[in-house]
Amino acid sequence: MSKLLPEFPWDRLEPYKATASAHPDGIVDLSVGTPVDPVPQLVQQALTDAADSPGYPTVWGTPALRDALVGWSRRRLGATGLTHRHVLPLVGSKELVASLPTQLGLGPGDRVAYPRLAYPTYEVGARLAGADHVVYDDPWELDPDGLRLLWLNSPSNPTGRVLTADELRRTVAWAREHGVLLVSDECYLELGWEAEPVSVLHPDVCGGSYDGLVAVHSLSKRSNLAGYRAAFLVGDPAVLGELLEIRKHGGFMVPAPVQAATVAALGDTAHVTEQRARYAARREALRGALEANGFRIEHSEASLYLWATRDEPCWDTVGDLAKHGVLVAPGEFYGDAGARFVRVAFTATDERVRAAVQRLGG
Repeated sequence: MSKLLPEFPWDRLEPYKATASAHPDGIVDLSVGTPVDPVPQLVQQALTDAADSPGYPTVWGTPALRDALVGWSRRRLGATGLTHRHVLPLVGSKELVASLPTQLGLGPGDRVAYPRLAYPTYEVGARLAGADHVVYDDPWELDPDGLRLLWLNSPSNPTGRVLTADELRRTVAWAREHGVLLVSDECYLELGWEAEPVSVLHPDVCGGSYDGLVAVHSLSKRSNLAGYRAAFLVGDPAVLGELLEIRKHGGFMVPAPVQAATVAALGDTAHVTEQRARYAARREALRGALEANGFRIEHSEASLYLWATRDEPCWDTVGDLAKHGVLVAPGEFYGDAGARFVRVAFTATDERVRAAVQRLGG
């Protein structure tokens, strides 16, 4: 089965990581984009309080968790008319992205589409199912023949691009016209900087109907819960109901303490505001240092990354920065169109960001 997959991209970065790690002041790792700040105290407390959970959790989650998912989606996404049937917990969003085509029953002859510059796991999911995969610039220009799953990603990983409400509406209309399931990866939705991301489930986009639409959300970035593997789906109850039945058989269960922690995290906005402020300061510092070092920043109006280029092959940029002890991700990881870009995460600690700025001459 592994022969169906491309080389794991991060393995290719290891030699550059070794170079960066040899810097006298240590590595500044701006590549993967893993959270480094503390888990909010109220979330830690909720996890601890639920630690005595000897029984099996349910795949659909507790009623309290489903209430929290519905309530947050109403408040933050503007989604209306939601019930428990419109939500489904996930064991982190990556497992869903990698397994969704298989869980939907896709296979040879079916096609999965995703943006030309995109998170590599969209392709992985198609390959694992034995389905074909195709990239797009504008989704409504795709050939709908055999297309079963259309991925959107706004804000984008890696570019930070935000799709407008008009672009989302046009894509929703096109997908519905051609009977294509549209799944919108919105894991960075709460991290808009120069644009306000809109969910595909907002009534201005979907017309108040969730037919053929599913949105993916995660607490990894907004609440520093990457280590908890806490995420969820919101959308078409017919699609989510089918996935629920399949996932029951597969045992895709979010641990009970993590369910309790998710309820606490979704019920609080103070820690989100505090974390946004941290990221905003780091983003400003790194952007200034990169631009002073000859980089051009494109898109990057949202998410946790700066999409940067010096108009040279991305591996040359990676190698040069590694000599300064700074590790970034080559744009090639996200598609051939990224071959002259690097993705720079601003998830390092304040101290490490200051080190990077100093090394870049900022």
